[in-house]
This record gives sequence, structure tokens and C-alpha cells, in this order.
Amino acid sequence: MKKKNCWEFKKCGREPVGRKADELGVCPAAVEKKLDGVHSGKNGGRACWVIVGTMCGGNVQGTFAQKYKNCGVCDFYNLVRKEEGGNLVTTIVLLKKLE
Repeated sequence: MKKKNCWEFKKCGREPVGRKADELGVCPAAVEKKLDGVHSGKNGGRACWVIVGTMCGGNVQGTFAQKYKNCGVCDFYNLVRKEEGGNLVTTIVLLKKLE
């Protein structure tokens, strides 16, 4: 089974050429190449919780520290944690990849 990226799971339409990309802008997770391949995702699509500027509940999220509480209860974040199990790349490693 192919693992979904956040924009596929959430159906937000903010991926490049997505239905809402013109209106809301392309999501930074969809174009963050430093995280390409993490958790078998495209760009930052399976590590969106560490990327500034993603959208949650219709609102653009700020820094990692500001958004992480929301991500902890996110259905997609918890799906990735479950799917990856012991292979989940830790948040600190993901943040270092973004430096």
C-alpha cells in the first residue's frame, strides 16, 4: 500500500497545481525538498509537523514550537507514527535536516 502524503490524506488542495493552490498558496510541506523520501513521502509530505507555514484547520501555522501542540493531536501525524512504528524519524533529526 502506498503511504499518503499530508495533502492526499487531508485533501487540502495546497499541493502544486492543487485545487486551492492559487487561492491559499502552495503548502511548504509539498515543496520542502530537504525532507524528500522521509517516511516514504514526497518532499515534506510525511513530516509536515516540522515545517513552518503548513495549514491546519484553515489557519496557517507558525513556528514548530507554536504548532507542535496541534500536531500532537492531528489524525495524519498519528497515522504516520503508527505506520512508521520504530522507523519513525525523530523530530530532532527532522529539524536538523531543515537547517
